[in-house]
Amino acid sequence: MSPPDSAVNDALGRWLAQLSAVQGASANTVPAYRDDVAGFLGFLGQHWGGPVGLSRLSEVAIRDMRAWIAHERARGLSARAVARALSAVKTFYRWLGEVEGIEAAAVSATRAPKVKARLPRPVSANAARDILENAEFSHDIPWIAARDTAVLTLLYGCGLRISEALGLNRDSLPLGEMIRIRGKGDKDRQVPVLPVARDAVARYVSLCPYGGQGSEPVFYGARGKRLNPGLVRMLMRRLRAELGLPETATPHALRHSFATHLLEAGGDLRAIQELLGHASLSTTQAYTGLDQARLMDVYHASHPKGGRSS
Repeated sequence: MSPPDSAVNDALGRWLAQLSAVQGASANTVPAYRDDVAGFLGFLGQHWGGPVGLSRLSEVAIRDMRAWIAHERARGLSARAVARALSAVKTFYRWLGEVEGIEAAAVSATRAPKVKARLPRPVSANAARDILENAEFSHDIPWIAARDTAVLTLLYGCGLRISEALGLNRDSLPLGEMIRIRGKGDKDRQVPVLPVARDAVARYVSLCPYGGQGSEPVFYGARGKRLNPGLVRMLMRRLRAELGLPETATPHALRHSFATHLLEAGGDLRAIQELLGHASLSTTQAYTGLDQARLMDVYHASHPKGGRSS
């Protein structure tokens, strides 16, 4: 693929810097956007037969967009991945319009491939309990077994993302009834901590051979570095094999289970949204697809005018 010229590269760099500094994009979002847009620009160079200059970006036509999407699908990208890349390209073009006065109606008019909705797949309450109980026997070294139990308890008991749990620092200890979590987009939220989670973390800390304070990690790997999320995923693979659980029983499934079990118990969807740190209620509503009948029972039981007629 023909690389874009220096002016385009400069514009791409300035856009990414703004995403990171001003809009608070997460550490994972910026590299993903860079790769998606750079791939698009590289395709244009190949498609047009020469380097892509800044002024030519306004010449993108619908046929170019269709050719790019077809190219991405042909090289094996899923509809979801192409939709994400298109979103990045549209965001870049919005910035170009605001800062450089460069616009291309074909980009904003392009529709993403249809993506089949992926509903979360939680584990049952019994399976979640079995996972936490068996984590206590996950390792021959007591402090590592206690660490594994504490991490999984935070995922299920507090609905944390794995990155949020492993990102906790020593200045969060000892855990109180509430903990401040910094989630996606550097947005903070307050999350209640159940006694069982506080006890699990306290037990691990009492056994852990690595100390520290301030910005040093709560959860350590065996070599004294911050615990790698890959080790937690490996732990879950081992536990689900031992318990006969499906491959969907992942660390993230414990977070889904936290939300689903709260909803099934009559929890308010808006409150669950806040606990999970979702920016939009529509994201949280994905959990309602798991059991619509139960959701309607909760609604009729709790809404002032939702009671069933007898």
